[in-house]
Parts: sequence; C-alpha cells; structure tokens
Amino acid sequence: MALANNLTAILNLLALLCSIPITASGIWLASKPDNECVNLLRWPVVVLGVLILVVSACGFIGAYQYKETLLAVYLCCMAILIGLLLVVLIFAFVVTRPDGSYPVPGRGYKEYRLEGFSNWLRENVVDSKNWGKIRACLADTNVCPKLTQQFITADQFFSSSSITPLQACSGCCKPPSACGYNFVNPTLWLNPTNMAADADCYLWSNDQSQLCYNCNSCKAGLLGNLRKDWRKANLILIITVVVLIWVYVIACSAFRNAQTEDLFRKYKQGWV
Repeated sequence: MALANNLTAILNLLALLCSIPITASGIWLASKPDNECVNLLRWPVVVLGVLILVVSACGFIGAYQYKETLLAVYLCCMAILIGLLLVVLIFAFVVTRPDGSYPVPGRGYKEYRLEGFSNWLRENVVDSKNWGKIRACLADTNVCPKLTQQFITADQFFSSSSITPLQACSGCCKPPSACGYNFVNPTLWLNPTNMAADADCYLWSNDQSQLCYNCNSCKAGLLGNLRKDWRKANLILIITVVVLIWVYVIACSAFRNAQTEDLFRKYKQGWV
C-alpha cells in the first residue's frame, strides 16, 4: 500500500509539473497584444492550468498522507479537467483550421481575407457587436506605431516576413495591396491606383488613430494573429495532455491495485 501511494504521489507531482506549461501557454496567449483585445479567448487555458495545479497538489497530499478519499476526489476531478482540456484543444483546432491567408506577388508577407476564416471566429470575435471595443483597444496598442521604427524604406517593408497579420498583412496598419497605394512609411500611404479592387480601399485613412481599423482586412489580420498564436500554443498543450493522460492512467491503476491489496490483506487477517 505504501509503495502504491508513493508511486501515486510521484505521478501527482508530475501532473503538477504538467500544469506549468499549460498555465504558461495561457499567460503567453493572454499577453499577446491582439489577445489582450479579445476577452473571449484570453483566460480559459490559464484557468484550466491553475485548476490542474490545485487538483494535482491535492492528489499529491492525499497520496503522501494516505488519504484515500482525497485520492478518489483527485482522480474524479482530474478526469473532468483532462476532458475539458481535450475539448478546448479540439475546439481550438477546429475553429482555427481554416486559413484566410493568400500570397501577394512581390511581398515577403501574406495578406488575409475575412471570408477565409471559420464562421465561429467571424461571428463571435469580430462581429459588429464586439468590433467597436476591439477596434478601440487595438488603436491604443503600439502594434502599428512600432512599424515606423522597424522599417524605413519600402524595400525593407515589402520584403519582410516578420510582419504580423495584424500589422501589415492586409491588416490594420496598411491598406490592401490591391488598392495600389504608394508607400511613404509603414503607416502612411498615398495616391491609390485601383480603389475599386477592395471596399477597404475607401476605408483607409492616414489619420494615425484611424488607419484601417474599420476595415474587414483588419478583422482578418486579427483572426490571422489569433490563429497563429493558438496553433503555437496547441503544440505545447497536445504534448502536455498526452503526458497527463499517461500519468492519470498509471495513477488509476496504482490506486486500484492499492485498494485490492488492502482488501486482500484485511481478508487474510479475518476482518472480512
């Protein structure tokens, strides 16, 4: 029984350590400038990570102090949390699977169309009800202003592959390339040659508080950034959840074997 409890305690310690990358991934997602403006997607991963940390700590204490009731509660709660984490992973994968990007000739970056993203993202993140607050939040960030510090010439800007969807790739800080605007600096564009190419061509403004924040291309850029960030976080979460499931299965087996051994020992002693 003591050996099984020690094994369960070690496994709970591993589960506790697994909560660290989950929480870290959630904090990283929440700290991104675009995610700061989208409250809907900011904290679910952080909350799950903290809950797994708390439950794992309870399981560790229960195993270390031979508290079978606490261990049983731990196993039940951990099963629920692993299930929720799997739901979040599958949901994030499904809604971020469509990619609204398309290549632009002569550019080192891609541009994005709003129609290329999932209906759920379009209806729940950048719909007209939410966009007013998101737009104001984006305008208050340094996402666009810092482009003027990074790029001086048009060649530097057009050849860069490090510009995020939110910044330039048909996003919030520049008009769509199809409009034919001439580069002055990353957030100042003049003399368009093809205004009819995209409705966003008429919405572009050189007013630094306006830019293309009202454009569909800005919404697409935001979704492009969210998709990119969530895809990165999903890789860490997938690895972590596989380890958690492995730890949970072994912990269940150890707990069940410990109960069987305890019952058999009591039987031999004539307690049953």
